[in-house]
Amino acid sequence: MKLAAGIETDLQEAAAVVDRQAATLAPPLTALISELHRHPPRLVVTCARGSSAHAATFAKHLFELRCCLPVAAAAPNTATVYRRALNLKGQLFVAISQSGRSDDLIETAAMARSSGAITAAFVNDPDSPLAEISQFVLPLGAGIERSVAATKSFVASLAALLQLTAIWADDPMMRSAHARLPKRLAEAGQLDWHEALTALARAESLITIGRGPTLAIAREAALKLKETCELHAEAFSAAEFRHGPIALVGDAFPIVAFKPGDEAAASLAALVADLRRKGASVLVAEPGKRQSGRLPFLAADHPDADAICMIQSFYALLVRLAVERGTDADQPRHLQKVTRTR
Repeated sequence: MKLAAGIETDLQEAAAVVDRQAATLAPPLTALISELHRHPPRLVVTCARGSSAHAATFAKHLFELRCCLPVAAAAPNTATVYRRALNLKGQLFVAISQSGRSDDLIETAAMARSSGAITAAFVNDPDSPLAEISQFVLPLGAGIERSVAATKSFVASLAALLQLTAIWADDPMMRSAHARLPKRLAEAGQLDWHEALTALARAESLITIGRGPTLAIAREAALKLKETCELHAEAFSAAEFRHGPIALVGDAFPIVAFKPGDEAAASLAALVADLRRKGASVLVAEPGKRQSGRLPFLAADHPDADAICMIQSFYALLVRLAVERGTDADQPRHLQKVTRTR
């Protein structure tokens, strides 16, 4: 089977998308930040599905750490099934979606806006119903995604959230890291994770682990393994893994860990060492000299931006893993491009 042309092309275009995105997002971000400065929220509520929900996990990390604001994920069925309105007056509601056409996100955004929330939509289609219902529209600019499984738009979502946070928190180091992101994404996509290819091609189930900025990456990796490789994978926080799931550790469950570049690194490293003592097969994505069990990664720059580069390296692996497992990464079975739920 040949490489999936769609997902391969999407992977190659991601860096250019992020490069163009910065200028496109500047005007709507300026307007949103001005509103947030005039009316500072005390809470951020996110709403998303699928890969976009993992982008929302990244948003939680960014907003809580850099802006010191609590972040909660909305349960869309509160609006769509139970027909209840949340009291979100003066709070920030952030919807994230590739298509902007899932009914539950649209109805929840409408509920949030009618309740007095500041509503912002990160969406790839600026003419979608979700964009129309939202007060601020932040176009991802990913363009056409050729593969059913979203990759380019996920990277674009994380980059857009990084840009928003850098401006909102007035963080010059994050601004500089965001400016370097396109070049580093291109480099990350060229890294050789062949050791993981060999280990995962014959796996029946596996675990992905992250913490801090890489928890979202672990969750996205697990979803993409299911979608494109028909490989069962579950994601955990390095802290949460000790609360029960660690009982799974054994030869049958390879583990892929995404090491963060910030203060969360120590706890993940301690877990990895413990898992290896227990006999687990663990692959860790981290900078450093090539050695057994280490997936090569870029030299450290900024921990939040580096996490985005880490998923790009994983996507490059994913293309080749699907070939090894004989699956169609462009057209996963039972999936469609736009998923509509209520």
